[in-house]
Amino acid sequence: MSATPTTRSAQTLPLARDPAALYAAVERLFEASDAASVMEICELVLGNFGIQGRLRWRRLDEPATPVATGRQLSLAEDPQGPRTLMLEWVDLPPPDIVRDRLDWLGRLADTRLRQLAETSRLYEAISRLALAERLQRALYAIAEQAGADRDMPEMMRSLHAIVSSLMYAENFYIVLYDATTDSVRFPYYVDIADTDPPPPDQHVPLHDMLHSLTWNLLQEGRPLMGSIDELKQQFGDRFVLLGPSCEHWLGAPLLRVGRVVGGIVMQSYRADTHYSRHDLELLNYVAQHVQTALERREAHIELGRRVTDRTAALREANRVLRQQVLQRQRGERLQAALFRIAELANNTESLDKFYAAMHQVISGLLYARNFYIALVDEENGHLSFPYSVDDMDSVRPPRAHGRGATEYVLRHCKPLLASLPELDRLVAIGEISYFGARSICWLGVPLIWGGKAMGVLALQSYSPEHTYNERDQELLTFVSYHIANALQRKQAASSLKQAYAGLERRVTERTRALALANRDLREQIAERERVERRLKYETLHDSLTGLPNRTLLLQRLEQAMQRYNANPGEQFAVLFIDLDRFKVINDSVGHLVGDDLLFQVGGRIRACLKTRDVVARLGGDEFAVLLEGIVDTGNAILIAERVISELQAPFRLGTKEIFTSASIGIALSSPHYRQPEELLRDADAAMYNAKDRGRHRAAMFDDRLRREALSLLDMESDLRHALSRNEFEPFYQPIVELAGGRVTGYEALLRWHHPERGLLAPNDFLLIAEECGCAEAIDWQIFEQVCTQAVRLIGTEGFISINVSGRHFRSADLDLRLLALFDQYAVPTCCIRIEVTEHALLENPAQVKRMLQNLRSHGVGIALDDFGTGYSSLSYLHQYPFETLKIDRSFITELPLDDADTQGQALVRAIQVLADSLQMKVIAEGIELESQRQALLRVGCRYGQGFLFATPQPAATWVSAGKPLLLP
Repeated sequence: MSATPTTRSAQTLPLARDPAALYAAVERLFEASDAASVMEICELVLGNFGIQGRLRWRRLDEPATPVATGRQLSLAEDPQGPRTLMLEWVDLPPPDIVRDRLDWLGRLADTRLRQLAETSRLYEAISRLALAERLQRALYAIAEQAGADRDMPEMMRSLHAIVSSLMYAENFYIVLYDATTDSVRFPYYVDIADTDPPPPDQHVPLHDMLHSLTWNLLQEGRPLMGSIDELKQQFGDRFVLLGPSCEHWLGAPLLRVGRVVGGIVMQSYRADTHYSRHDLELLNYVAQHVQTALERREAHIELGRRVTDRTAALREANRVLRQQVLQRQRGERLQAALFRIAELANNTESLDKFYAAMHQVISGLLYARNFYIALVDEENGHLSFPYSVDDMDSVRPPRAHGRGATEYVLRHCKPLLASLPELDRLVAIGEISYFGARSICWLGVPLIWGGKAMGVLALQSYSPEHTYNERDQELLTFVSYHIANALQRKQAASSLKQAYAGLERRVTERTRALALANRDLREQIAERERVERRLKYETLHDSLTGLPNRTLLLQRLEQAMQRYNANPGEQFAVLFIDLDRFKVINDSVGHLVGDDLLFQVGGRIRACLKTRDVVARLGGDEFAVLLEGIVDTGNAILIAERVISELQAPFRLGTKEIFTSASIGIALSSPHYRQPEELLRDADAAMYNAKDRGRHRAAMFDDRLRREALSLLDMESDLRHALSRNEFEPFYQPIVELAGGRVTGYEALLRWHHPERGLLAPNDFLLIAEECGCAEAIDWQIFEQVCTQAVRLIGTEGFISINVSGRHFRSADLDLRLLALFDQYAVPTCCIRIEVTEHALLENPAQVKRMLQNLRSHGVGIALDDFGTGYSSLSYLHQYPFETLKIDRSFITELPLDDADTQGQALVRAIQVLADSLQMKVIAEGIELESQRQALLRVGCRYGQGFLFATPQPAATWVSAGKPLLLP
């Protein structure tokens, strides 16, 4: 029904009151099917009453018109609207009798409208009940699918049919997500427009469906619905259409414990078929029951698989158990036979009885009606048969080695199981010859002891009813080992008696020889002990000075630390002594004199100490002293000063008088020391501190030195981690024209983004980086970043200066590596300027000159940095291909604040004149004041850089600025 106001004019009817027509109209009123019919009937009744006016619907929220308020009447209310049926008259208001009839008509219309509203509500309730019943049947059907004995495709088709009974689902698919492999598969896929559906068992990586509707459904974890345009607007950049385009799309996720494990999707390609919010909620509700059904189905399948696997495992276990029972029974019989063999070996006195008993034991295990034992006579090599029982050959005389089956087993030292055809084959190829009667089946195993085949156990059958197999061969082979051991013991027992007599004789002779050998051995032991004492002394003492060496000192230090830990009052100290300028003495007077000096130094140090103290030579010109019984720090310092004073006296070495001095580091005992090496390390650090303070003195290791050492270690570790994490970055300081402020280039300056200390300048870490060997790697990392940023920063007209230190010029291929780097990043060589200091030119001038000339020939600019602070040899300026001189900031700070002509300004003017005469550019560094810029302009300097113009900033700062710098 429309909620908009509806106005209709009353039909012009005769004014005659017709009760029959009025009655018929009232009957029709109570049969009206909707509000429009009620309005039409009311118009008929008004005409019957002779009332001139018109009826219209007015919404409840429609404001009343002041003019029409006295010319209208409310007849009835429509609860379904909500709205009111209004009567507006054209002429004068009707009289009271007419108003009573209008009230009567209004009550009738109001009653019918309420009846229609109630009927509509009941119909809606019935529809909801029908829908709920249909949903309940669908849910029951989904639950039944989990327990039905159907395969998975049939179950999926049934689920599709169930969902189709609830809503439009002609195009329907189920997707399952595996979080462990981050992949999906489509076990069921029906789509009338998609000609290439995915196979149900194919796993597709979820990344391959990035930003598709299925991907968004799995990522969002909530129901999604809408047309393609609506979904595209909803997801924005995270939307990619895969497959055919549909009119409307509806999807609900499958959730397991709050995690997305799949989804159900339906699509409509019909322009007249769209999904509603009710469909969205219904599918989301049904999806959870489908997920439950799928989980129960998977659990049912998994249970069946486990039952099948368990049944197969039990069947296999039962088979193995039966085999084990049979093997145990055979094993018991075999064990009893082995016990019998061992008992016979120990109890029987006669070999004949032993052989007969062996035959009886083997008969209990195998068919042994025809059995014999063959043994090799070690003296003449013949084959004897000490025991033989045979139906055909009653006697087996000894014989020389031939080609029989017995000799075959002895020759190959392995068992032989041969049927009659196999025996004939061996005879045909010449491996064996027949001796005696021919058997149907023959089995022989060797008797082995001492690593050789010394005999054969043989069984043979003359009847096809009794044959032997491989199991019989294995059993007889196993028994043969024990029989061989028993025979060996029997033969050993007989020969043992013969050996006893000879043994006693040899023991007497050996005893006399051992007595002589024992005397020689005692003499050798005494000599070895003397040598060991000498070696131990040499191991623990220095060969030059005779003093204890590092090993002995560490042992004594460890003992002192143990006494200190047990009693903190037993304090001690370690002195680390290093001779000053000892290398000069060695180089000037020779190593022999230097060794003599070290010998005398050791004696003088020893003379300054107590008897219990230890002085050791660690190597070279380094000595260490362990002072025990130290009361306080002053005692250790007093002894150190005594040693320094004693070493200050001249040394008389041959005809020369040598002077030397010493620097001493002192480390006192402390509970935090755990290893002796830690004390030596700290004393060594204190010694270097003494050298830094001017040598010829002693220094105590304190917390400051410890913090510096730990800081140095931490800094080295941070530097190596910074290299791997790319924490170094070039900051660029503009180089400008002093007159106009135009930027002509940049200088790349090293900065370190320390994770804890923030941004660090090279002065904070570069010296440590050079000592630990990281400096070159840091520079190359900066060079590479400069190349990646150069074109974006300066284009093709400006230039960037990079600083190349002297250590890089030790590599003969520095120029080639730099040119290769520029070529790799397509950086024009004319845009790069290399800055070198005067110190870099000193180590290998020829090599440095060659590399600089090669770089210059390829277009790379060369600048001499910090000019005036080094040797400042003018020969550098014409020997090397410099095109630019950079005046050090120390000269710039001396420039006057006014127009006065000072010495500093005269030096800068001289440098500028020199550069102009050589046609070189001059760049002034460290300009911080406007007066300095003006002074430089007065002397003719055109270019400069410094904080007056800009501080060094990352490349991104200058690129985003557009025009990096203009003078105010």
